[in-house]
Amino acid sequence: MNPIGWIEIPVADMSRAVNFYNAIFGWDLKVMDFGQQSMAWFPADPEAYGSGGSLVQHESYVPSEHGAVVYFECEDIAEVVSRVVDAGGEVIQAKKQISPEHGFMGLAKDTEGNRIAFHSQK
Repeated sequence: MNPIGWIEIPVADMSRAVNFYNAIFGWDLKVMDFGQQSMAWFPADPEAYGSGGSLVQHESYVPSEHGAVVYFECEDIAEVVSRVVDAGGEVIQAKKQISPEHGFMGLAKDTEGNRIAFHSQK
């Protein structure tokens, strides 16, 4: 079993955050309201490697660039990172090789102020 079962990324403006993640990954996230809390679930396959997660807007969820960093798997980091600025985010670290065995990574700040990272093998 993988140790991470679910990830929640806090947002201050759900519409802005959904637009950002849809723009950089090509997703079609849908917002679901649960009373005082809104969520937009990331696409996930329960049979695949990794964890599912969502964006969450609630008064107890505060975006921060000082918290945990979530790594999103992608085919090619360069493509994803190339869309970050146009989507309203900030590139912190362009595509960089971790090692031949561990692939590549990149780091960005989303529209809400959260640090997020990207990982790929190529």
